[in-house]
Amino acid sequence: MICHLADSTRFALGQLTVSAHTPWWARTILKWVALAIPVPWPPGIPTIPELDQVRGAGTKPTDFARDVTELQALVERMAAPDADIEGRVHPLFGRLSRAEWLRWGYLHVDHHLRQFGA
Repeated sequence: MICHLADSTRFALGQLTVSAHTPWWARTILKWVALAIPVPWPPGIPTIPELDQVRGAGTKPTDFARDVTELQALVERMAAPDADIEGRVHPLFGRLSRAEWLRWGYLHVDHHLRQFGA
């Protein structure tokens, strides 16, 4: 989960390329539901292969403490005022504003922390 979150943040920062599938309903309805409605995301949402550490090409875990430190640094970089995230394209939700990327980042981390009872 730590490496998945790190890879997802790398993608948001433009450091990693992933495949995209953005049908109109995902760019509009699903994006609004996922980012605006204040309910936890449900478990079992599949991820794209490039960000899947088990079934795909995601970064494999090495040393837990080092992986956590890397994730913390990436999150801080993404939240920095000068982070170049405005207008980047999410693989499902399409083009996101800076505010939407930050909301997505918070919800994505929260979703995975809840999976592990943290």
